[in-house]
Amino acid sequence: MRAIWKGAVSFGLVNVPVRLYSATENHDLSFHQVRASDGSRIRYKRVAQADGEEVAYKEIAKAYETEDGRTVVLTDEDLASLPNRSSKEITVERFVPIDQIDPILYDRAYYIEPDAMGAKAYGLLREALRESERVAVVTVSVRSRMTMAVLRVMEDAIVLQTLLWPDEIRDASRLDHLDEVSDPKKNEIAMARMLVESMAGDFEPEGHVDDYKQAVEALVQSKIEGGEVTEPPESEEDGESGEVVDLLAALQRSVERARAGRGETTEETPDDVGADADGDGSGDRASSGSSRSAGAKGTAAKRTATKRTAAKTDASTGSKAAAKKTPAKAADKRTSTRKKAG
Repeated sequence: MRAIWKGAVSFGLVNVPVRLYSATENHDLSFHQVRASDGSRIRYKRVAQADGEEVAYKEIAKAYETEDGRTVVLTDEDLASLPNRSSKEITVERFVPIDQIDPILYDRAYYIEPDAMGAKAYGLLREALRESERVAVVTVSVRSRMTMAVLRVMEDAIVLQTLLWPDEIRDASRLDHLDEVSDPKKNEIAMARMLVESMAGDFEPEGHVDDYKQAVEALVQSKIEGGEVTEPPESEEDGESGEVVDLLAALQRSVERARAGRGETTEETPDDVGADADGDGSGDRASSGSSRSAGAKGTAAKRTATKRTAAKTDASTGSKAAAKKTPAKAADKRTSTRKKAG
């Protein structure tokens, strides 16, 4: 595992150098949204509510909404001016009975591991917590936010469990129908107690299985085995940002895009680009041709310029002659046609 935090646990005059690791991981199933016809992924863009314009990430700022609905934009300078309570120390404030902390307050769990130099002090704190049946109430800064937490023992490890702030717990009195619950009769309570005793046992989390997750995985596997797999079409963005598999094809697309940007036709492509697509085994020619093309470009450019000059000269000096010759040729062609017909 990878440590997410390094620091020390401080209780009294004892400091224990430790590392913090996430004790849990999320195994929730996640589904992508796709177009049903071809499996193409659905993408979302950041747009402004006022005009629907897409907003660049660098133009997005944080804002705080007041209770009356007003918005206050906070700049990076504003956020930097806030008190920074980051700390590399887990400070024990007191040791309290474990049953005084309602489980609803528990938030995220982290394993605490000692550095080599703090192993002995770590063992001392662990046994003190275990024998006293108490938890240590501490303050700690995880991911730049100071929060309350407790230290408790789980098997051979000390676990840091962050706590929610009291104002983050919703008031149960706000529920609508609690006042409709009536007090049960004595015989009903007795029967309920008997039912509880008949179903009593130890908590064994290994016996609980996420049957929904298993069913989804089995369904997906059966579809794969049945060939029901959709290959979504590659989008233009994916082609640009992903790995380039066919270098020659990518270069050809780049040339075509550049020509289109200049208003030129994209129908003509160099002879040695994509030559292997015809299966003639000339891939080596395509790759080695790139070294020859650098030297041939100058000559080709000169020839093209010469041809264009000659064409312009012919067009200007020979246009009148061409105009005179054309009727004569047409007449000869008509005469030849009549003879053949006769």
